[in-house]
Amino acid sequence: MQYRVNPKNGDRLSVLGYGCMRFTKKGGVVQQEKAEAEMKYAIEHGVNYFDTAYRYRGNEAALGKFLAKGYRKDVFIATKLPQFQVKTAADADRYFNEELSRLRTDYIDYYLLHMLADFRSWERLKGLGLKSWITAKKESGAIRNIGFSYHGGSAAFMEILDDYPWDFCQIQYNYMDETGQAGVAGLRHAAKKGIPVIIMEPLRGGRLADQIPERAAKVFAAASPHRSPAAFGLRWLFNQPEVTVVLSGMNSMEQIKENIAVAEETQINSLTAADFTVYEQAKEAINAVVKAACTGCGYCMPCPHGVDIPTCLRCYNAKYADGWYKGLKEYFLCTSMKKEVSAASRCIGCGKCEKVCPQHLPIRSLLKAVQKEMETPLYRLAKKGADLLMRF
Repeated sequence: MQYRVNPKNGDRLSVLGYGCMRFTKKGGVVQQEKAEAEMKYAIEHGVNYFDTAYRYRGNEAALGKFLAKGYRKDVFIATKLPQFQVKTAADADRYFNEELSRLRTDYIDYYLLHMLADFRSWERLKGLGLKSWITAKKESGAIRNIGFSYHGGSAAFMEILDDYPWDFCQIQYNYMDETGQAGVAGLRHAAKKGIPVIIMEPLRGGRLADQIPERAAKVFAAASPHRSPAAFGLRWLFNQPEVTVVLSGMNSMEQIKENIAVAEETQINSLTAADFTVYEQAKEAINAVVKAACTGCGYCMPCPHGVDIPTCLRCYNAKYADGWYKGLKEYFLCTSMKKEVSAASRCIGCGKCEKVCPQHLPIRSLLKAVQKEMETPLYRLAKKGADLLMRF
């Protein structure tokens, strides 16, 4: 495993971090034994940065249960305060103490204000006394490093970064988001200030791995030497000296082994001109078909009216990437072939989802498009048949 040193405190952080948001779940419950086997393998092969959050249901507790078996000293824990739910400094204390309990620890190595979207959101927290709260927690040792995760434009990102002596930050960044969100401008601004940058959504929730359009897959397949789309996505990030840690939401041993291998072999500034040509061709192919830039993070869930938003948008994209039949089939099987329908037509336009979407997607408009294009006469006919089958 390769490591990059945090210039602020000398911590040696594995360039590959373990994103715990995507632990395998069944019925909404983390499959603990499976998750522990995967985390154990990752630690044994050098991964030492584990990222979770208060809002990742069941994930902090699952990580804490595992680390309590003797692994706490081997890792840096990163977790997040749900700042959008904080109304007073007392709220921050309550959430933080609950997180310590879930994680079975008395300190957090890297603590983040979760999902700041603009400077106004940081101003609101300062008005609640969060600066004093952070100072007290750091002085007590309960928080070792303070940072924030960010979803917004590069100008506001740099404004927040310059307003406080942050210890680190976390941004969405990948070869498709080079100029979106904080982007390369934000990444380099942080690096110039000596602030470590943690990367989230390096593969857009898997969309740049096993869900890319066929044309883009062919671009990668034709490249030499042969590498998977996921490996190409991670190499693009590991290549950049300004990147400190790349989080991967790994939930299979196959993913973990491949990602570790890529992290071990990819040196800074090792990509060639031919490599960058491959990325440009793949970006062109992906942009030609993607209709909704959803990463499947699930922040929009649960929908109060029962819409499975990430699934609806995934199937909508699949229609354009893989053909109308595959998209419609997936949509029908995943949203309607069950007792509780979760199709786009259940949306009433309340907008709750859009308030928490990290990508700032116009979800209501997208769901209308999904309903129009996916809930066709053929779909409705199949739905009637499914209803009859369910009754039978």
